[in-house]
Amino acid sequence: MITTRDAFLGGRLQILQPRDGYRAATDPVFLAAACPAAPGDSVLELGCGVGTAALCLAARVDGLRLTGVERQIAYADLARQNAIAAGVSMDLVTADLAALPAELRQRSFDHVIANPPYFAAGDGTFAQDAGREAANRAETPLSDWIAVARARLKPQGWLTLIHLAERLPDCLSHLSGGFGAIAVLPIQPRPGRPANRVLIRARKGAKTPFRLLPPFLVHESAVHPGDQPDFTPTAEAVLRHAAPIPFDPAISCI
Repeated sequence: MITTRDAFLGGRLQILQPRDGYRAATDPVFLAAACPAAPGDSVLELGCGVGTAALCLAARVDGLRLTGVERQIAYADLARQNAIAAGVSMDLVTADLAALPAELRQRSFDHVIANPPYFAAGDGTFAQDAGREAANRAETPLSDWIAVARARLKPQGWLTLIHLAERLPDCLSHLSGGFGAIAVLPIQPRPGRPANRVLIRARKGAKTPFRLLPPFLVHESAVHPGDQPDFTPTAEAVLRHAAPIPFDPAISCI
């Protein structure tokens, strides 16, 4: 596998990832920024890939106890290398989330984070790279991702997801059992354009009503201005400086 070394968080993280396979971009950074973890919390990432989201979270919050699950051996190996290079202790489990090892099934976590595959199985399109296809195609149903997250969370633990905006109804339907305090933050790429991603946060066993939050705007310009960066100040803070995305001022994200 040919890899590249790519900078995240303004160069604070150097991530090895496949040149031609699934490649992390902004989504795992946004996922990490939305997780309300505090120092000392335990965090499980389902489908961690090369570890980008978990390591971005560790760059913001000290003292986390991180565990990542990744079924693709090559990606899990890169996640181990990336964690070592970042000086972060992270337990990597190479397994399918639908068949977790017994030791992991006996553990519970304060937080579960996940970026489930965006595309449904059998939609007639395929990525040429096997790793990209496996990362993007939902061989394991979204319902199983959420069920596994619920089973691994402690009571009142937090689930944080990022997904396609068009899959929001599916996400909400599967969160209806066992989760409350559900909050949805649409990610709007540019002014005048519809949201194409959603960040979702839900708390196991909570009874707080659902909230739909104002959109998080990524770019200032309505059209791409060529090679010039045009992130909004809030997006710049998240992507370059590891700032959190607070869903509620009463909940600390630091």
